[in-house]
Amino acid sequence: MQAYLVGGAVRDELLGLEVKDRDWVVVGATPDEMLAKGFKQVGADFPVFLHPGTREEYALARTERKQGRGYHGFTVYSAPDVTLEQDLKRRDLTINAIAKTEGGDLVDPFQGQADLADRKLRHVSEAFAEDPLRILRTARFAARFRPLGFTVCDQTMALMQNMVDAGEVNHLVPERVWQEIQRALHEQAPEAFFEVLRDCGALGVLIPELNPSEVFSLAMETLRCIHTQPDTSSEERFAALLSPLDEQAAIARAKVLKAPNDCQNLARLATAFIPKVQEMNSRNPEGESLLDRLDHADFWRRPGRFAQLLNVLECALPDSRNSLKLLRTASDAATGVDPKTLLTHGYKGKALGEAIRTERLKRIADAVTPPSH
Repeated sequence: MQAYLVGGAVRDELLGLEVKDRDWVVVGATPDEMLAKGFKQVGADFPVFLHPGTREEYALARTERKQGRGYHGFTVYSAPDVTLEQDLKRRDLTINAIAKTEGGDLVDPFQGQADLADRKLRHVSEAFAEDPLRILRTARFAARFRPLGFTVCDQTMALMQNMVDAGEVNHLVPERVWQEIQRALHEQAPEAFFEVLRDCGALGVLIPELNPSEVFSLAMETLRCIHTQPDTSSEERFAALLSPLDEQAAIARAKVLKAPNDCQNLARLATAFIPKVQEMNSRNPEGESLLDRLDHADFWRRPGRFAQLLNVLECALPDSRNSLKLLRTASDAATGVDPKTLLTHGYKGKALGEAIRTERLKRIADAVTPPSH
């Protein structure tokens, strides 16, 4: 029985990056032997164990064989006679198929170190084509490692194009697609993810609305902009991605992707707001129109989401900075209206609502009207 450190931990160590998760593969062992050594089994589909001390994951060496379409169409074989090389061969990219012995020696049957040096993302074997999720994973690694100069090699790009042409991408379940998109939105160069998908044809299947070159360029510009802002959320990044679409197209695509409700709602709001901001007259602002926009954004109940909306709009509409500044000024001014104070003055019911609106309008007008000389 031998254990080897595998995958991302070895790759990141060789790249001089911080190692976050350490995964091990065990050759020559049975589940009973693992349990006898105090490991705790956690994998349902195939034997994965937690180390009794470190809690790191140890998986028994295994092979996979394609049985059907999509991500789940595999049968897994795990037994003591599966070799380390057989286990590494089923992995996606050569840079993820390097193992390290407990003594520190590297086992690299597929030249992953050479591809690390050449900054290439290359498939390990033709088995790559059996799992369409690997297209998304490869695109995500392109997004993570672009700042280090990594690109997808031509042979792997051609293989991914063939997989798209064969209809493999159509069999991906939306939940897994969303999971990869959400991760990619937070990678070092998120636009690289969508560029790889576009170049292999997968974008036309998964988010066809972004495929036209003009729309794509706008989406990537907005995404790059939001990425440079500190601590932006998945909601803001997703809304930035869909910002060039009209409201109905954004709603429909977000739903098909099964994005979480907060992501869907901000994307809907951003695409609805873009024409409203473009219509604004920033030279001669009207308090009524500013207040209507705050109402439409549900600013009073969702001030945090409104702040996210403005972040997205500042990236999507760089030529509308003055209008967005007015919206921000109006929101700050109108926030100070306290319904409780108006209640003590005898307002209630419909009259209270009207009094709140009147006071908000007055404050907005005072804040945005330029002083007369």
